[in-house]
Amino acid sequence: MVIATIKEIKNNENRVALTPYGVKELVAAGFEVIVQETAGIGSGFSDSEYKQCGAKMMRNPEDIVKVADILVKVKEPLPEEYNLLEQFKGKILFTYLHLSGVDKRLSKVLATNNITAIAYETVEDVSGKLPLLAPMSEVAGVLAVQYGGEYLQRKYGGRGITLGKISGIPSARVVVVGGGYVGATAAKTAAGMGSRVKLFDISEKKCAELNKEIKEYLGPVLGENFEAIVPQGENFNDALKDANLLIGAVLVAGTKAPCVVSEEQIKSMKDGSVIVDVSIDQGGCIWGSRATSHSQPVFEIYNKVYCCIPNMPGQVSRQSTIALTTATLPYLKRIAAEGVEKMLRDSVDGDGRFARGLNAYKGFITYESVAKDLGMMDNYKSVKELI
Repeated sequence: MVIATIKEIKNNENRVALTPYGVKELVAAGFEVIVQETAGIGSGFSDSEYKQCGAKMMRNPEDIVKVADILVKVKEPLPEEYNLLEQFKGKILFTYLHLSGVDKRLSKVLATNNITAIAYETVEDVSGKLPLLAPMSEVAGVLAVQYGGEYLQRKYGGRGITLGKISGIPSARVVVVGGGYVGATAAKTAAGMGSRVKLFDISEKKCAELNKEIKEYLGPVLGENFEAIVPQGENFNDALKDANLLIGAVLVAGTKAPCVVSEEQIKSMKDGSVIVDVSIDQGGCIWGSRATSHSQPVFEIYNKVYCCIPNMPGQVSRQSTIALTTATLPYLKRIAAEGVEKMLRDSVDGDGRFARGLNAYKGFITYESVAKDLGMMDNYKSVKELI
């Protein structure tokens, strides 16, 4: 079994799918590992480190995919990489895919080339949580606040508003939409800096849990800065009108994110407000959002600053790469050792969780909400139908 990883080409994507330690573990388990030359440089891992851990280094990604059985990546293949998938027919791709949030061409290429595509973001554990999405979501939650603070300062010329209380300058009012990993981390970060934070989630149970958890985390003084509430009546509209920073963190696993903030609500916000839509990987949850990049991170609508970078953790690449490999490595070992069909069969017959990670298989889209979002239900079959 040959496991390979290649250099990411997305704008300023500095992460890599395997650390040297991950390579060492896979080689020790009896697998051949190929790493594209310079793939780890952006995360601070040299080619010599990979070689010392047993990796075979190759220069050309076309040559790599021809001999690899499993290709492990960080981000979804870009159009410039579709030719690689055509040379990877019938093999296994393990990466973040976010198919509902990207052009349907990728789904078609995966299906046409009979690629077994396993998406990090839809793999579930026995409790139904998303263990391969969680580490990057927590990083993104912190970065969302950092980006928000940066663009608030730029918009206000470095004066008038800040995320914390500094020299009498009023602290920002922050609205977070969504109480998952991203939203909870963003709320902790912003409130911990002194901002006044309101987090909205449609689940009363989730709000109660977050009020307890985050207030205990922040302590009695900073805890007063935070409140988790269910949107009812005008409470959401009023919070948006008062907000300096809006963070979109809505996630419905595998499905295009619902738009939960309308154009009229954006218009009602203060001029100079900053909007960070972390849900952009799945299409965005705020009206007006469109994907930006690290090199061109923002745009403005109605004098509101939008920041919608789909690969935020790429900016803190070393710690993100380490966290990602730590989470994915146990799954990668099992896929290589047991074979994906056995894992799928055991999963469907048992708790059904790993099978939720499968997005394309045997020429079909296997995640129903992806097929619906992309208008590809004629090319959908469930995992149970295919194994």
